Amino acid sequence: MIGEQIKAELISIGDELLIGQTINTNAAWLGEQLNAIGIRVNRTVVISDDKNEIVAALNEASERSHIIIMTGGLGPTKDDITKHTLCGYFNTDLVINDEALKRITDFFERRGLPMLEVNRQQAAVPAACTVIHNYKGTACGMWFERGDRVFISMPGVPYEMKGMMEEEVFGKLAAFYNRPVIRHRTILTTGVGESFLANELAEWEKMLEEKKIALAYLPSPGMVKLRMSSYGEVGRDVESDFKLCEAELHRMVGEHIYGYDKDTLQEIVGVQLRALDGTLAVAESCTGGTLARMLTSVPGASDYLIGGVIAYNNDIKTDLLSVDNELIKRHNVVSSQVAEAMAIGARRRFNSDWAIATTGVAGPSGGTETHPVGLIYVAVAGPDSCKSLELRLGKRRESNMDMASFAGLNLLRKEILGQKAHL
Repeated sequence: MIGEQIKAELISIGDELLIGQTINTNAAWLGEQLNAIGIRVNRTVVISDDKNEIVAALNEASERSHIIIMTGGLGPTKDDITKHTLCGYFNTDLVINDEALKRITDFFERRGLPMLEVNRQQAAVPAACTVIHNYKGTACGMWFERGDRVFISMPGVPYEMKGMMEEEVFGKLAAFYNRPVIRHRTILTTGVGESFLANELAEWEKMLEEKKIALAYLPSPGMVKLRMSSYGEVGRDVESDFKLCEAELHRMVGEHIYGYDKDTLQEIVGVQLRALDGTLAVAESCTGGTLARMLTSVPGASDYLIGGVIAYNNDIKTDLLSVDNELIKRHNVVSSQVAEAMAIGARRRFNSDWAIATTGVAGPSGGTETHPVGLIYVAVAGPDSCKSLELRLGKRRESNMDMASFAGLNLLRKEILGQKAHL
């Protein structure tokens, strides 16, 4: 099939998804992977293990989309009814697939387990389908064709489904459809709000429209992602258009851009520190280890992260970080002065090149009229100076801790860039 945008619809089956017992990670992964091969996900729905719901979802999806991918409902128990429903939908019968039966038999023999009749029935598939073999489990996948529509049924276990899609399905879809080019580029910004960006980039958005590039603002705590998307024809030089638009974006708001696509701020900071052969320590009060967790989520962070202190109590601030108690009395523990003293103290305590400190009222309680919930200070001490930043956030504790940690990393990033500019 050629000449039009290929659309897919994802149908996730399972009551456990509807009641929130299980998070639907399959749909997110499938959406990302399908876009990468030029197939645009049109809709995602979640339905119960009910014959009428499945049939209705299939009928509606086939009206809108070329590809319908279902996950779930293929287990050996009675509540897994997808396979039987598909037999009725495609007017066919279940038959034992010999290759699948051998694979399932081997699966149980290798594990020294008895194979029950319900396990044998996992090899029964609708006669009208092409079997998609599962080498990590027992449930077969199924591929059906009806005109220019493809219906795919996959097990709901994520690692099984992913392996089957990568080994067989994506290749079959690429061969079945001639897809137009889909290209995404995500620019990561921080230190600026969504509304400010939208106001600043009004003219830039016109440039994108002229080049037929769609723009999405994707805000999350501490950052705003700008996703450029092009759904173009084969042969179009999308990459050149993206580069021109990125160059203009840097000219307008470059100071707020820290990375692209799947970059993380902690990874970017790690790259900077490695380039300088620099070291880092942290002193956390209100963030309670969140900053250290972000930093240590990067493999190899021990190359530059020396250690840290969770200075929740004032005695820890004074004893381990050498923060003057008189400074705390004079300015309050939630202040730029104390945040800077904590950063300087951490740098000295750990003999590091850089240090980040946080202090504030994370909430949801504990605030006062002069120091309300959400008032947080972050500071960065470096070889030549110490700088702090005041944040006025909301009342959600976890969000405040994440955003303060993010702000601390970004302040470090900017300070390192400033130092390099003066070298």
